[in-house]
Amino acid sequence: MKKTALIVVDVQNDFCPGGSLAVQEGDKIIPPINRMIEWFQKANLPLFFTRDWHPEKHISFVDQGGPWPIHCVQNSPGAEFHPGLQLPETVTIINKGYLINDDSYSGFQGTDLATQLNDIDVDSVYVCGLATDYCVKETVLDALKKGYQVKVVKDAIRAVDVTVGDSEKAIKEMRDKGAQIVSKAAVI
Repeated sequence: MKKTALIVVDVQNDFCPGGSLAVQEGDKIIPPINRMIEWFQKANLPLFFTRDWHPEKHISFVDQGGPWPIHCVQNSPGAEFHPGLQLPETVTIINKGYLINDDSYSGFQGTDLATQLNDIDVDSVYVCGLATDYCVKETVLDALKKGYQVKVVKDAIRAVDVTVGDSEKAIKEMRDKGAQIVSKAAVI
């Protein structure tokens, strides 16, 4: 029997207000995500949390020639999941960007996420988290390429918006590639 999984993307301290690469109002998505986590737990459906897990001299950091400030360094407070996010014992954590010269936005890139989803007969996923225009978008696009049915939970995502309008462009691209954009109410 095929299953649906929830993928929570990068809800880490460095991406929330006060973090080194904070997404504006990034913490506002935590209550709807927690409600979805509770629903998925009650339904006995799988939960996956992705996280940036960078070494100290990661290629994406400005001081290494990359575009971003230092963020989500392995075992640092900034790499921890936001304290308001429920972290059930049943969650599977997917580390990405853990190699010094590998900049991974997608939860599928350089990880075994697809293998783990396939091993438990997942054919559809709900995706939420940070940031809409980077890691959420790339995770969604990779999930679609791998043949999953994908629903993006619009009230549980926020964008960096380096350029004004990046969020809308990302949502349009995900929709145009086949993702459904839904509200939390459609999930629970």
